[in-house]
This record gives sequence, structure tokens and C-alpha cells, in this order.
Amino acid sequence: MSTAQHNFVVVPEGSVTTPKGFQAGGLHCGLKKTERHDLGAIYCEVPASAAGVYTLNQFQAAPLRVTQESIAQGGKLQAMLVNSGNANACTGQQGEDDARAMRAAGAKAFGVAEHLVGVTSTGVIGELLPMDKVLGGIEKLRAQVKADGGDDFCQAILTTDLVKKELCVQLTVGGQTVHIAGAAKGSGMIHPNMATMLGFMTTDANIESAHLQKLLNDITDSTFNMITVDGDTSTNDMVVAMASGLAGNDSLTPDHPDWAAFAAGFNYVGEYLAKAIARDGEGATKLIEVTVAHAESREAARAIAKTVIGSSLVKSACFGADANWGRIIAAVGRAGYPVQTETVDIRLGDIPVLEQSRPVKFDEERAAEYLKGELVQIYVDLNMGDASATAWGCDLTYDYVRINAAYRT
Repeated sequence: MSTAQHNFVVVPEGSVTTPKGFQAGGLHCGLKKTERHDLGAIYCEVPASAAGVYTLNQFQAAPLRVTQESIAQGGKLQAMLVNSGNANACTGQQGEDDARAMRAAGAKAFGVAEHLVGVTSTGVIGELLPMDKVLGGIEKLRAQVKADGGDDFCQAILTTDLVKKELCVQLTVGGQTVHIAGAAKGSGMIHPNMATMLGFMTTDANIESAHLQKLLNDITDSTFNMITVDGDTSTNDMVVAMASGLAGNDSLTPDHPDWAAFAAGFNYVGEYLAKAIARDGEGATKLIEVTVAHAESREAARAIAKTVIGSSLVKSACFGADANWGRIIAAVGRAGYPVQTETVDIRLGDIPVLEQSRPVKFDEERAAEYLKGELVQIYVDLNMGDASATAWGCDLTYDYVRINAAYRT
């Protein structure tokens, strides 16, 4: 999506604290073996309209259930706590109790009601949180949460990530300046279905929780749910959005004349973060983008695009710069949706390799050189209908195996 097509601009050096009313921060409380930040928070000076989407993995981590309870109580959040280094997943009743203890400690530290606090965790599954370290860190965290604390927050949510992931855009809604910002983490165990993937979006727009929830659902389907690194849907995937309303605009609804512009900005932030997660996949050397065009339905286009991007054989071929289109067509055919097997076209960048399901002679050296780049675009034209979809992922490398063979050690 090009920003030139819409009424928003990217804010240089923007973060989750750029929207009015938000602060953030992070610190090291001892969950990680290194001195890297492992506990962070986003805080809003007023109760913010809130929305969330959560993993569909049946072994949903305890903090996600606690956050859902908080949002369900009134559609508002004022503080969002997150720790890295420990997922607090598959930890039984003790894990539930610990997540609630985190929420209670956060409420005390920030001086808000418990139902206005959300919690989430990321890291190793199946280990109890060292609550003495966590609670001690929360007591100190309030002093570290500030208007310029966006970077510290980003550092606090990382696990195997190599880089922080954040973006902020600005637009006008009803004559008022509005900001939409986001931060995310994710590098491995990424195959959202709503990695370990966590996303946090903030805005100062005036929008009710129900409309924010619908918007978050929509953009999640076309952004966060269209990425994959390794095909594993985490126990802890979650995206939370908070809207302070301090921009002073008339309340946004789908009938508002600036709704489309706001939705476009919201989607742009989500897509940027999703692609950043895919690009930072564990051991990855390149971002792969798969576009499926002229499908019979949007559901078919999405399923086929994500099947291709998730294929270990396609990912391995991209890593090896091998223009093996057979891997691609095989993935198209097993995605679970009918295709016309005589009408499929495939391109690698601008290099046709298949037309009407028949091989096309192409320059192997040119194709190999293209596949060595940092961005590989695969186009699949089904020539069946009007629907299209795009998915993002990364190559599968030796380093992915190295990283995950010793994840706990």
C-alpha cells in the first residue's frame, strides 16, 4: 500500500508513545540471562478503548485469558504489561494465578483498576514465571514508563528477534490530527491464526471499542494472519489495540467520512509490522512475498497464498536461489481450494516461468540472480475470478535449525 494514495504520512522516529496520552518503557528484571530488557509496559493517561485478537491454538497461554477478561469487563484498558523470556503457557492453575498477580501488581503500580490492565508474555513454554523477579520489576517499572520510552518498550518484548519493529503514521480525521502507531515482536514460531507474535497498536483517535474491535479483526485477517515463518501457531499470539480519544475528533464509525482514511492508515501500520516480522524470521536472509490473483474468492486467494509462502520446499528453494517453480505449483494444488489446472501463470519477479500451466523457457542465471536478492516476489495468476491476496514469509535456512535446536539452552 502506497502512502501517496491515502491521506496519511509516516512519522519519522514515531513510536507507540507518539499518539496523545501514551507512555511506555522497559527494564531488565532477570527473566533473561543477558542484561537485555525483559519487562515492559504501555500506559495511557486515560482509560482507552481497547480491542484484541488472540491465538486460536487450543493451548492458549494464561495471560491471554486474563487480558480477554479485562477487555470484556468494559472495553477499556489503561496499562498493558508484557514480559519476554517466559511464555507462562501450559503452566496450569499456577500460571493463571501468576498472570492475575501480574495484573494486580500492574494496577497498583499505575494506580488504576485491575480490569484496566492487560498482561501478556512471550518466551519458553512450560516454565513457571519467577514471580519474585516479575513483581519486583513491576514495582520499578512505573518510573521507567515515559513519553519517550517507546524504544525501551520495543527492546523489552524481543526474544530471538534481531531488530525492533515499530511504525507511526499521521492523518487528519474531522479536521483533527490523529496518530496510529504500532510495535511488534516475532521471529520464530510464526504462523498466526486469529509466532510467537505479539502486536501492540496505539492511537489517539476517538473510537468506541466495538468499532475498534471490528477494524482490528479486519486488518488482522489481511496482515498479521497472512505471514508465516515456520508454520507454527504459538500459544501466545496476540494483538492489542488501544485508543485514547485525545485527538478530539468526532467519534469514528464506519459511517464517518474519514473512516476509510483511518482504516487505510491502521491497515498500513499492521501490514508494515507483519512484513517486518516475516523479514526478521529466525535465520532468514530474505523476505518472500506471494501474491495470488484472479482467484474465485478472497478465502481461496488467502489460503493459496499462505500455503505457498508456508511451503518448506518453496522457502528452501528461495534460500538456495533455485527457480524451481514445481515447488510453487505443487503448493497451489494442495491448498484445499479448486483451481483450473490448465490456466495457472507463475512469475518470479518479472520472469515468467509458467504460462497456462505449461513451462516457459527462461534464463536460469537471471532467475537465480533475482532469487539471491533481499526481496523475492512470487506471482500466481489463477485466471479464474476477481479475488486476490498477498502473503509474506521468509526463506528457510541452516540458521533456523541451529537457533531452534538449542532454543532452551
